[in-house]
Order: sequence, then structure tokens, then C-alpha cells
Amino acid sequence: MSVAIENLVESVARAAVIETAGDESPVGALKGVVESAEGLVSVSYECLLPGYLGWEWTVDVALLDGAATVCESALLPGENALLAPEWVPWSDRVRPGDLEPGMVLPYVADDERLVPGYTATGDEDLDHMAIFEFGLGRERVLAPEARETVAERWYRGSHGPSATSAVASAEPCSTCAFWVPISGSFRMLFGACANEWSPSDGRVVSVDHGCGAHSQTEAERRLSEWPGVEPVVDSGAIDSLDLVSDPDPDPEPETEPEPQPAPQQEAYDDTELTDDVDDLVTDDEVAAE
Repeated sequence: MSVAIENLVESVARAAVIETAGDESPVGALKGVVESAEGLVSVSYECLLPGYLGWEWTVDVALLDGAATVCESALLPGENALLAPEWVPWSDRVRPGDLEPGMVLPYVADDERLVPGYTATGDEDLDHMAIFEFGLGRERVLAPEARETVAERWYRGSHGPSATSAVASAEPCSTCAFWVPISGSFRMLFGACANEWSPSDGRVVSVDHGCGAHSQTEAERRLSEWPGVEPVVDSGAIDSLDLVSDPDPDPEPETEPEPQPAPQQEAYDDTELTDDVDDLVTDDEVAAE
């Protein structure tokens, strides 16, 4: 390829690249001119766009009778280009917690977590019993392995026995008045919290979960945590004192009267009685004689 043809190809290619980029600033220096086939030349330029390290502006130019025509112009990754990871369908890359209001998950026909559910038989009595007694009536239900996985995830989560609030709680949820048991295969292990003061309100909690809003607990009454008020000394106040007159003496306490001795009985004189007895004895002696 002559120098004149090469200069023509380069000028045509650069103009095409600038048009593709929309501006001259993202187009860098010439990286190479390669004649890929007879009458077909590929020209590449360095890409200066942020985030496109290692990418190249590529232009294919056709030569015919001394004229150059642009066949295609594009931005392509080079050998050391930074590439995005392989594209994954949205249904495969969505994860728990990604669903927002208004979003709808795609239907997964071969979901390994589900197994076929109850199929209506046409018998009204039999179908009624199956639906309301066994809780079926759905096309698919959770598989036993999926139920075990769900139970383990809930039990290890923030509403299981290992949560901080459960460890600090004095009583488990199973003894709380706000604990509502659930039906089904989870009824022995989980229930729902109906206490608006609890951080678990409206959530599934394990029977041995707990929190400070238990219906039977009472917070320990503690002293005030506010620091005590320091006494205030008013050094500028002046109190007038009367140092001349004595203060009124305290009244003397009333003395109780001294107890009076009890009156003593007079001594009994039995001299006369003795004399009478002597006289009586003498009379008897006289009668005997």
C-alpha cells in the first residue's frame, strides 16, 4: 500500500470514528492499519472513554480505483479490554430481597423447591375435606426438603433463639399472650407476633424467641440515672442576726406528779380476843368440875 493510499485511508477512517464517537475527544492515537483482505483495510484508534480501558475504535475501509469507502465503524474490545461479566437472565440473577412493590417474579416451571399439590377430583365432599382439613387446593406446595430449608433459615435468622433480643429475654415467645400459633407443618416450631410494641410485630418467630415486650415481664425499676444536684451556696446573701437579746427559752417540760404511797392498814389488836378465849376456857373447866 502506497503512502498516499495509506494517508487517504487514515483520514477517511478517522473522520468516520469521530462521527461514531460523536466527538473528537474520545478518539486517541492511531494504533494500527491492517490490510485484512484485497481492497479491504482495518484501521484502529485508541479509545479514551472513561471505563473503556483497552477498547479500540475500529473502522473497515474498502479501496476501489483509488477511492476509499467506509464499510463499518464500531467500538470493540481489545486484547486487554475490561469486559462486563457474562450476561445472566434476570430470572436467574434475582435474589431474596430484590423484589420491590410493583415487581413480579417470573414463573419457574421446574422450581426444585416445589412439588405438585392436590388435584381436584370432582367429588365436592372429598375436595372440601382436602382443602379445608389439610390446607391444600393449590397446584404446587413446598417440598419436604424446601420446608426443612425454610425452617433452618428462619430458626437461624433474626427471629430465632440466637437473636440478641432472644438471648436477653427472660421469657420465650411461646409463653407470651401476643404469640399467635400458625397451622401446618411449622406449627410446633413457629408462630406469629401480634404485639405492636415488639420489633417482631407481624413476623414469624420461633417458639423460643423472645424480646422485651413479653406480656408477662416487667422492667426492673431503677434509680434515676440523672446526676444528683449539687448544693448551691449563695455567698452574696446576708442574714441579719440579733446578737443582743436572748432567744425565747424553750418552755420547761411539765413534771409528772410523784406517786403517793398506798395507805397502811392499822395493826389488829387481838388482846381482847385472847382474853375472851381464856375466859371461855375457864368456864368450861368449871363446868367439868
